[in-house]
Amino acid sequence: MERYALSDLMKWLKKTRRKPLLLRGARQVGKTWLVEKLANEEFKHFIKIDFEANPQFISFFEKDLDAQRICSEIELVSGISITPGKTLLFLDEIQACPRAIMSLRYFYEKIPELHVIAAGSLLEFALSEISFPVGRIQTMEVHPMSFSEFLLALDYQQAASICNNPISEISAPVHNFLLEQLRIYWLVGGMPESVYEYVQTKSIQQATEIQDEICNTYRLDFGKYKPKTDFTCLNTVFSAVAAKVGQQIKYTGLAKDYSISTIKKAYENLILARITSKIKSVSSPGIPLEVLASKKKFKSIFLDIGLMNRVMELDYSEVLRYDNLLAIYRGQLAEQFIGQELIFALNKPLYYWSRDAKSSNAEIDFLLYKQGTFTPIEVKDGPSGKLRSLHLYRNEFQPDYSIVFHSGMMAEIPEEKILFLPLYFASSFVQYGINI
Repeated sequence: MERYALSDLMKWLKKTRRKPLLLRGARQVGKTWLVEKLANEEFKHFIKIDFEANPQFISFFEKDLDAQRICSEIELVSGISITPGKTLLFLDEIQACPRAIMSLRYFYEKIPELHVIAAGSLLEFALSEISFPVGRIQTMEVHPMSFSEFLLALDYQQAASICNNPISEISAPVHNFLLEQLRIYWLVGGMPESVYEYVQTKSIQQATEIQDEICNTYRLDFGKYKPKTDFTCLNTVFSAVAAKVGQQIKYTGLAKDYSISTIKKAYENLILARITSKIKSVSSPGIPLEVLASKKKFKSIFLDIGLMNRVMELDYSEVLRYDNLLAIYRGQLAEQFIGQELIFALNKPLYYWSRDAKSSNAEIDFLLYKQGTFTPIEVKDGPSGKLRSLHLYRNEFQPDYSIVFHSGMMAEIPEEKILFLPLYFASSFVQYGINI
């Protein structure tokens, strides 16, 4: 299967001032697969050290962190030559050996010509306990497969190109085809193993069985979280954040019979594990958004739409029986999809607008800063008259234009500068904006 992240790895490989690369991301999003594919295509020698599968390698990093010594011992045990320019050294599940993370700075300082990649699934917990080598390594986030990557996996090359290039007018038959594939993607999701299973079998049921296995793996990881959190509370919050996508989060609404501090710790640990992303509220757009964002008012986007369905125990026949994708589960799947696509394309935190006024529930699903302007983004169907929050935002802040993602074809209200885009154009909009 093709992953766009592979092109980012190629850019890193060819840099003259290359640093060791640390891949971050949730478990089973494809970090190891990406590195192994890069190694097979670009290197003569490949050495993979998996600290979870082979914990004996941890001893190499328990003495000093001399990069030359470590390489010599790895060569001796693996029987593979470490030759800069020809060998890729891969330190997998590096969170199991925090000193190996610290050693990356010495690989950069002592053997900068050697290609070194590290990856881990619960990295944030390990990083909180060590001195992180800032400025000595490069980091890269790996996400679940996007919708256009899903189309590529199905060998729909032209369809994938439409969803990953500048927005253009398309015909009704092509639009309907893309919506049907989007419906399937909402069920299969973007976890590579689930996508692979669907590509091989065309069975949604078998793909969802993979998702159940992944969810169980995440639950088994709860015991590795630091600081440790009540397991039952974590499991409850895990289910709740999936069910509350698109809603303002209140800690008391995530679990019952637990203190707010316990619930908050569980929620923040799920963020560190990359299982959910916090979307902070902003009442008045400005730069930088993070400084202006509320610390108390926020929503969440789950890691993957397919996993979200399984955690909520949503019957996939529910997704198949609705003609309008926005009608499924009160529009929450649509908002999850747009949020997931924005995170994939932006690779940075998301924000939403919420009016700072008493007895006001006006809010815009997402607020995107692009090319010097703030663009409000809504995810819903319906004519202009139903976009009450969007009108409030427009009247107060006068944006250049506003975006509404819906299940219909492209449309526009010119006098109000509101552009309606099909859901599948989310990534295209982030990458290229509007030029139609």
